Amino acid sequence: MNVKRQLLLLVGIVSIATLPLPVGVRIAEGAQQQVGVTLTYDPAYVSLRYPGGDVPLSRGVCADVVVRAFRVAGIDLQRAVHEDMLGAFKRYPPLWGLSHPDANIDHRRVPNLMKFFERHGKTASGGFLPGDVVAWRLPGGLLHIGVVSAEVASQTKHPLMIHNIGNGAQKEDVLFAYTIIGHYRW
Repeated sequence: MNVKRQLLLLVGIVSIATLPLPVGVRIAEGAQQQVGVTLTYDPAYVSLRYPGGDVPLSRGVCADVVVRAFRVAGIDLQRAVHEDMLGAFKRYPPLWGLSHPDANIDHRRVPNLMKFFERHGKTASGGFLPGDVVAWRLPGGLLHIGVVSAEVASQTKHPLMIHNIGNGAQKEDVLFAYTIIGHYRW
């Protein structure tokens, strides 16, 4: 191989190596960063800075796992959901008796995240990729949400999920443990 071709090949390899990671991989990494850090499930209402506000990283709910993961990928769901609700409040679930959007809590509610993803064409079908968001209906009717990790369970070969169902952010083989009611991809 001549020197010119070797140089072009090297430039190509360096260019590929420095490309930014796909958004789904960044979302999955953002969720992974919470495992062992977010240790408590805490649904308390908290006044947050807007935009970019968050409850303390050591605590939160399942939706906080998703919101934090998206922030690592450069997407502020607090702001995006709030702005969408400002313009389309009546299209969101009327479950909390509110008469207007609340930037402190709206992005921390599973039905609102589901509606936001649906309204913005983020519904996915088929296989599950790192960074995908999955929503479930738990036994008893409660809703839950989590992020598909980049790892696969050794026994089932299912993608591991990162979620907070009561013991802080965990990475577990629960993708098919509950009834899936939503699958979203950014």
